Amino acid sequence: MATEIKDRINLQEINCEKELTLAVIGGKWKLIILWHLGLEGTKRFSELKKLIPHITQKMLTNQLRELEEDQLVLRKVYAEVPPRVEYSLTDYGQSLLPVLRMMYDWGKDYGNNVVWKNNSQTGE
Repeated sequence: MATEIKDRINLQEINCEKELTLAVIGGKWKLIILWHLGLEGTKRFSELKKLIPHITQKMLTNQLRELEEDQLVLRKVYAEVPPRVEYSLTDYGQSLLPVLRMMYDWGKDYGNNVVWKNNSQTGE
């Protein structure tokens, strides 16, 4: 495991694999970044920023760095002027796609049958 991961995640507080998984992919933006890279393929920073309009530039940078440190995202820098940087999923990142798909499907079903269903019944 990379030193950066151990610095960021207190492994003494991790009681099971589920907690480790949440520590690595948790947060508001990481799943969304992984989702876009998984479904749409390699993206540049500016493309990700456009796909996730409410994320700040600083937060996107931080989240991409952490995902790279955790070996879920690959950052490729091209020796060009101006420099071109692209982000894509690693094999570990790709292995999360079935989980993300199931989370998407669950959220869609829950939204339709619980959240928005209740609103439509009350006339909201």
